[in-house]
Amino acid sequence: MNSGKTVYFDMDGTIANLYEVDNWLNKLRNEDETPYLEAKPMINPLKFQILISKIKAKGYKVGVISWTSKGGKSKYNSKVIKAKREWLAIHFPKVTFDEVHIIKYGVNKGHVCANPAGILFDDNEEIRNDWRGLAFEPNMIEKVLASL
Repeated sequence: MNSGKTVYFDMDGTIANLYEVDNWLNKLRNEDETPYLEAKPMINPLKFQILISKIKAKGYKVGVISWTSKGGKSKYNSKVIKAKREWLAIHFPKVTFDEVHIIKYGVNKGHVCANPAGILFDDNEEIRNDWRGLAFEPNMIEKVLASL
């Protein structure tokens, strides 16, 4: 049993294909949270559910750590948090996340989670480099989870 082990996922560019949503950047700059709802999953939801079930059976916990929009004001950030939580419920309804942290843009992700030495999947190289545990690019999700 690997108690104490946690796997975390960033959302934008990692499990949610935000950057392929039409006009996403302009919409976010205009405080429109809809791109967070419109993004397609970057991993097949059924495959993701199966992989998560397998690692949970081995004692791993699973979490999400994602930022709100860069420069977002408090009211807009609240809408983004709601949209991201809704996105998770829509695309991964059968995945039970042990932790979900949607935090202000730029906050160190290791400071908000229960296990900052866990495994992180994030498309941002700087975030991966600052992570205390193991950190991988999104294209490694299936390979790493299958190996746990």
